[in-house]
This record gives sequence, C-alpha cells and structure tokens, in this order.
Amino acid sequence: MTGITSDNISHNQKSTAVDLSMNGSASGKLSQVNRRSFLKKAATGVAAGMAFQIVPRHVLGGKGFVPPSEKINIAMIGCGGRARGNLKGVMQHADAQVIAVADPAEETDTKNLRIYRTVNGRIPFKSEIESFYADKTPNHGCAEYEDFRVMLDREEGIDAVMISTPDHQHAHNAVHAMRSGKHCYCEKPLTHNIREARLVSKVANEMKVATQMGNQGHSRETMAQTIELIRGGVVGEVTEVHSWVPTKRWNPELMAPPTQKESVPKGLNWDLWIGPRAMRPFHSAYHPVHWRDFWEFGCGALGDFACHDMDSPTWALNLYAPATVEAHCVGQTHPDLAPQGTICYFHFPKSGDQQELKITWYDGGVMPELPEGVDPVRNRYSRGVMFVGSKGHLLCEGAGGTPRLIQNGELIEKPELPPASILRVQDHYRDWLDACKGGRPALSNFEYGARLTEITLLGVMAVRTGGKLEWNHDKMQVTNAPDTEEIINGTYRKGWEVS
Repeated sequence: MTGITSDNISHNQKSTAVDLSMNGSASGKLSQVNRRSFLKKAATGVAAGMAFQIVPRHVLGGKGFVPPSEKINIAMIGCGGRARGNLKGVMQHADAQVIAVADPAEETDTKNLRIYRTVNGRIPFKSEIESFYADKTPNHGCAEYEDFRVMLDREEGIDAVMISTPDHQHAHNAVHAMRSGKHCYCEKPLTHNIREARLVSKVANEMKVATQMGNQGHSRETMAQTIELIRGGVVGEVTEVHSWVPTKRWNPELMAPPTQKESVPKGLNWDLWIGPRAMRPFHSAYHPVHWRDFWEFGCGALGDFACHDMDSPTWALNLYAPATVEAHCVGQTHPDLAPQGTICYFHFPKSGDQQELKITWYDGGVMPELPEGVDPVRNRYSRGVMFVGSKGHLLCEGAGGTPRLIQNGELIEKPELPPASILRVQDHYRDWLDACKGGRPALSNFEYGARLTEITLLGVMAVRTGGKLEWNHDKMQVTNAPDTEEIINGTYRKGWEVS
C-alpha cells in the first residue's frame, strides 16, 4: 500500500490530519503510536473498508523530518524565567505548538526577583500553554513531566526541544535530545565546559538536526548592520574591541557557599535539579536563578552575557581561538563563587582568516572610557560593544543593538550602510523553526554557538583560576596551567556523564 499523505486531501481534511497527527499530549493522541504500528493500522483500516486514516509526511519521512506545511511539536526542557521568553518567542508563530514541558519544579515563586516578577514551573507553564492554544486548537493538551528524559521517551510526537535549564545541565539535555532525533534550541552559554561545547557541536552534526543557541541578538537587523559596517571598513582596521555589561552578582553579600540546610520547597525534585553535580543540601542561594553565582552550576556574568556581547566581534572578525586570556577580579570572595566584577583580556593572534585582535571584557559596573563625541547618547551605553579602528569608533548597544559611528570626535547617528551581505531573518525563533522544516541552518546554529561559547568559557576559566592562561586550541589544553584540566573537561555524578 502507498501511504496517503496530506498532499492527497482537501483543505478541510488537511486541518483534521494536523490536529490528529501533531497533537502530542499525554491523552492517547496519534503521535504516541509508533511508525510501524501506525502504518499497519492505516493499511488494515483501508483494507476493511473503514474511513481512511491519513499518514502525515513526517511519519513517512522518518524521525526529525517536519514537512513545511505542518506544525512543529515543541517540548520545553526547563520552565524558568528564560523559558518564558522562549515560550513567547515560539508561540507567536502559527506553525509551532508546544505539547509538553519538563522541569524538576512544579511551581517556583519568582515574583520578588528583579527581572521575572511572576510564578514559574511546569504547572504554571502547562496552564498557560493550554490556555493560549484553547481557541486555536480545540482540545490541545500539554503534558507535564518532572524528568525530561521520561518526557522524551514517552512523547513520541515531539519534533523539537527548547532547553532553558541552568548552565550545568545544558549539555546533558542537548545531547540526550539530539540523540533522540530532536531538533534543539538551547540557551547560552551552550555548555558549562569546553569539552561539552565541542561534543554538542559534534553530536548536532552527526544527527543532522536543526539547532540554534539562544543569543537572540544574533538575528537582529542592527546586528547584521554592525557586521556589514565592520567588514566594510567603516572604522578601518580594527585593533581592539571593548565589551561590557553592568550585571552584578545575584548574591552580593554571600562570602562563601552556604553550609546550612534549608527545607526543599514543596514540589521540587532537588536531586534532579542538581543533576550532574555532587549532591548538596538545598539552599535558596542556589534556586531559583541565583545559581549563576556558583561555578558548579553557572558561569558568572561573563558566562551569562558574553555570548550576547562578544558575538558581534566574533562574527564580524571571524574569531576562533585566543592564544592567551587574562582576568582580573573585582571583589573576589571565594574560589567557588563568581567575583563581584571582572576585567578580562582576550588576545587573538593572526592565524589564517583570523586577524590579530585584543578584546577587553568588563562586568560588575566596570566599563571602558568612551570616546569624545559620545555624550549625546552616553545614557544608552551602560551596556555595549565598542570597535576601535584606525578611522574611528563604532559603538553598539548591547546584544546586537544599534551601531553608531564616532569619527574625529563627532557622532554619526546613522552611518551610511554598505550593501547588505548578511541574511536578514524575521526573528531568532523563526530562523530556527525554518531550519526544523528543512531550511538552511539557523544563523546561530550549534557549530557557531559552540565556537562563541568556547571563547566565553576560556574567559570564565581565567576568572576562576586567576592569572594569564596560554591556550592550545588544537590540543584543548592550557599549556601553562595543567591543573585546569578538570575545568576544561568537567566532573559528573555517576549516571549523568556526558559522552
């Protein structure tokens, strides 16, 4: 029997086919039937003279194939603050639908945190998702799970995942999902250590899945303009770049990791949240969000923001690997904690297509001196990127924001743009969704994301160890500090290894 695809049916029948085949909730939908049994039942139904069942093309095309005409079934791994932004990002697109969520926490009150002001967790997410789709897809269900691995095993209708977990879980989440044949979107930094970054890129290439790192500014029109201006020589030869964010520690008064034990909040699987790390007592200094301050779980302000704000120089100047990285910390308190502020120097040597360059990173309120002429727009640059060249300065607002030119002490608000050479996309999520449907790779796919993450993590390692590190990219070694091997490769609790 030749399978009946959605190409063979009327518009009304196509709508029915999508509703049946693409809704992956836990209530016995068609997507939960495996490919072999589905085809067998379809053939049996036709042979018996029953009303025919429609075999969607993604079933005939194999795992990972999503026809351009059909919806992408997405599962959320992690239901915290970043996940909420990612959820909003994909729900604006009619050909994407979220069918499952997984998080160790049923509900997390983040109403008092300065950037979230809401309640997160898998139960609120499930409720919001079902409410959003109620008018668009009748009977749409969203399954919820504590463990993402169980979700991937049970929800066979999942086409793609969005990972918005703490940094220390990114690689485990991504490798497991990709090896299950799922397209993958993962927040930045892509991984917690350098070995993981290379592995995640390798697995993505092997599995041929569509990937995107969550540095959303990479897809902005103003980011493309910045790349074109720099490559077009608007400031001449670029000799240095400065990048800065005002971000400070979440636990500014904490002098060492907590030693006291607090009660685990109701509905939180603390063992699952700890994941790859050695078990320790629960404390609110870790969860929610504050985990970024601890090297075991997060990567400090540099790890949080460099994939946003060192993106433009990495992309524009085709940077791959620094030869040395040197960090100086402001208000260092404990070797297991991120400092209150950082200045970090990256030296990129001339190598192939990579030009010689020095990037200086600042966080915690430290920032570079801005050039004469910036005063009319100075208030826009509490966070930013500055390219210093032989013909002037190009100042960009944070995360790929608006570029402005300063030459001879004069501000040029709207510099003349060279001919467009960078692809424009609708938005970061649309770029990934199109890749999931067989389009070209997304702009910040895991190959590029891993490269940018590795540069970022070299800075994090310099902050953690102090001093100046000499980096051998090919051997993945710090040649003057062999004791950094554990930071480069990571340590894992039994059963949580990433290999």
